[in-house]
Amino acid sequence: MSAPIYPDIMRFGTDHDLFKLEFDRRTGPYSMNNNHYHFQYEVFYLFQGERNYFVKDTAYHIRPGDLVMVDSNALHKTSESGRPNHERIVVYYSPGFFDTLRPDEQELLLAPFTRNTPVIRLNLQEQMQVEQLLYAIMDEMKEQAPGHALQLQSVTAELLIYIARTVQKRGIQPDHPASPSQRKVTEIVRHINQHYGESLQLDDIAEAFYISKSHLSRSFKKVTGFGYTEYVNLIRVREAERLLRETGWSVTLIAEHCGFDSLTHFGKVFKSISGVPPRDYRKLHSS
Repeated sequence: MSAPIYPDIMRFGTDHDLFKLEFDRRTGPYSMNNNHYHFQYEVFYLFQGERNYFVKDTAYHIRPGDLVMVDSNALHKTSESGRPNHERIVVYYSPGFFDTLRPDEQELLLAPFTRNTPVIRLNLQEQMQVEQLLYAIMDEMKEQAPGHALQLQSVTAELLIYIARTVQKRGIQPDHPASPSQRKVTEIVRHINQHYGESLQLDDIAEAFYISKSHLSRSFKKVTGFGYTEYVNLIRVREAERLLRETGWSVTLIAEHCGFDSLTHFGKVFKSISGVPPRDYRKLHSS
């Protein structure tokens, strides 16, 4: 299917809306450097180029025609894979998008986000159907005709229905076998995810997993797109955010539980990632 002509960048909606849309045509190398996790559910579709996409604890090589379904609050990052130019669209669905649906409808539409693998490899017929819906979305974003917001909401819902039915009908095809380096990094990532409250010094992890410190640093960055310390801090802060929202624990106790060696260090790292100090975050998210 030949694509219509669109601007290199198009946007619709904000984090406060039921859904948000981003289209980008990028020239040159690009790696995502923010928004590593968010409350929205994310549908990523690659039109052109190739990308590495790290989700939760596994890296995937994404090619044109691939869909990536990212669960709410799942840590993820895209990075270049050797081919610098790419074109993609991302649809973000707020949890509120699903609130008016019946339980069976919610279950149907949310199922693709919680499968073992987030990648859906579409066949040619499925690609054509998905791209037809995505081009309809992009036409509305470009033209902004009267009622375009309502039409966008309708088509984004139709996109989710099609994806959910496709997954239900044929399941998700497995990805290509991981390389030894990818398997090793996945083991380490899963260890971090489970033991974020413990000491995770790079030297100790390298020794425990029988890999040199320098090789671990290089492999971790290459596979996940994150630096080792950056990833550890993100996992710890994400858990701290949850505890600040959902418990009455003191900030000191939360810092200790999440593996920070001092309250000062916790405050500094938390603010650099969340944008506000821990106490301010709690106030902003208190019911």
